[in-house]
Amino acid sequence: MKNKSVAHWFDQFSNKVTRVTGSPLAFMIALGVVIVWAVTGPIFRYSDTWQLVINTGTTIVTFLMVFLIQQAQNKDSMAVHLKLNELISATQKASDYLIAIEDISEEELVVIQKYYLKMAELSKKKAGVDQTHSIEQAIKRVDEKFRGG
Repeated sequence: MKNKSVAHWFDQFSNKVTRVTGSPLAFMIALGVVIVWAVTGPIFRYSDTWQLVINTGTTIVTFLMVFLIQQAQNKDSMAVHLKLNELISATQKASDYLIAIEDISEEELVVIQKYYLKMAELSKKKAGVDQTHSIEQAIKRVDEKFRGG
């Protein structure tokens, strides 16, 4: 039980930190730190210690951020996979083999990729993108959705 609470805490923490650090304000603060560091160069005569301060600071921040960003990406990736799996399972003609396809080997992925590339090639021969993705087609699809079929 304790392990779940740590995982939950880390998940919440990583989400908040990645949201905050990806903001314009965080960038401006980081830029400000670099500018202050650069401006103080002449004061400290560009000493080894002066250089070590920025190197150590950026290395520590980068090292920690790798884990936080990876946690957030893992969660986002899992959510996207689950959404895609739901769409595949809900679509009558879709291949259920594609559910959890991220777990198959690269060789198997290449085989499936060739299938879809061939399908795309054949589709292009039958109808161009302007026919399959036209405004009229979009209107027709929306109308069908709201009519229920």
